[in-house]
Amino acid sequence: MNAADSTADEMHSQTPAIDGVALDMDGLLFDTERIYWQVGDIVLQRRGHRYSAELQQRMMGRIGTAAVEQMIAFHLLDDSPAELLAESDALYGELLHEQLRPMPGLNEWIDALLDREVPFALTTSSRRQWVDVIFSDIPWRDQLAFVLTGDDVVNGKPHPEMYLRAAGHFDIPPTRMLVLEDSGNGCAAAVASGAITVAVPNEHTKTQDFAGAYLLAESLTDIRLLRLLGR
Repeated sequence: MNAADSTADEMHSQTPAIDGVALDMDGLLFDTERIYWQVGDIVLQRRGHRYSAELQQRMMGRIGTAAVEQMIAFHLLDDSPAELLAESDALYGELLHEQLRPMPGLNEWIDALLDREVPFALTTSSRRQWVDVIFSDIPWRDQLAFVLTGDDVVNGKPHPEMYLRAAGHFDIPPTRMLVLEDSGNGCAAAVASGAITVAVPNEHTKTQDFAGAYLLAESLTDIRLLRLLGR
């Protein structure tokens, strides 16, 4: 046994029982962050600006107008949040239809959850209208224990409300819930709730802060994720 295997086995032996899994959507299950980036860049180019990683990090996890308020404040725009959100929604709807694709390893990860009979749910800051579009043809949607969206909470990530509500829906303490997140804000929300938090960064979030995460996974195919579920 090499050192890496020994460390992984030690981690597995110390992991508390997991009675529910909460999954973020954007950038974790589906490659939508790339689309959000395009939308943000188009909207800002119309106003003489460009989208940036710093602005993206500020917006991630925010709900609806709260997200575009970050854009307005960042670039001192004159637009109202409602108008900017409507413009962004129109662009996002067009690009989503053309460019939506799953993140690598998604089907294998869902199969692992189903095989181990671990209840799992969707916990996304996206509004329900986009969840309905994205999941319209997903065969395992009915396997979700529940769906929480940005419409169901008052406080967006990094506030822990989403994951405290998720633990309540599972009827388990947060310490027995596994959360997978791709962003720093999402990770902070999960950590603050007390959940076992795994960060799965993508190309748009890999430089963000994942302080407090139990594990920093390379992707949904990371073998350490399967070890967390038990065998």
